[in-house]
Amino acid sequence: MNKKNNITLIGMPGAGKSTIGIILAKYLSFGFIDTDVLIQINHQKSLQQIMDETGYLNLRKIEENEIVKINIEKHIIATGGSAVYSEKAMQHLQRISAVIFLEVEYEALKKRIHNYKTRGIAKSDTQSFRELYDERQMLYKKYGEVIIDCGARDQEEIAEIISDRYLAINRPGGYY
Repeated sequence: MNKKNNITLIGMPGAGKSTIGIILAKYLSFGFIDTDVLIQINHQKSLQQIMDETGYLNLRKIEENEIVKINIEKHIIATGGSAVYSEKAMQHLQRISAVIFLEVEYEALKKRIHNYKTRGIAKSDTQSFRELYDERQMLYKKYGEVIIDCGARDQEEIAEIISDRYLAINRPGGYY
């Protein structure tokens, strides 16, 4: 993790990016941005409505456009699960933040996500959740500066681990 004053959380839908992000923001006294909510506010539609009206590829393009406009400091940024499809968006996030991949096993995610068809997940209509999971793992690992195994930990513990690492790196003379 480089010395940067934002933290971006990436990972699959259901990995806990938003919940962990809010807890982490409280721990660090940071602001919090959820890029999915940002899209919904700026477009006055749910992610699912955007996809139903213009397709999942357009939702990914909208996501990229919203992410590259982010110009903040001392924030936790929870991305949509598909942010990693945009190299432009991810390079921007890597410039302004430490990028952390919240890794969760497929079986655990399957138990957490019950609204797969209506959740606004940017994927083709024919793609299964398993196929989406397999496709995205490589991208999350490519962009994640730090990978946190979220399997045996609750959200508070995960936020504490990230907070401790961030503080260790960002104190004067701090190293991880």
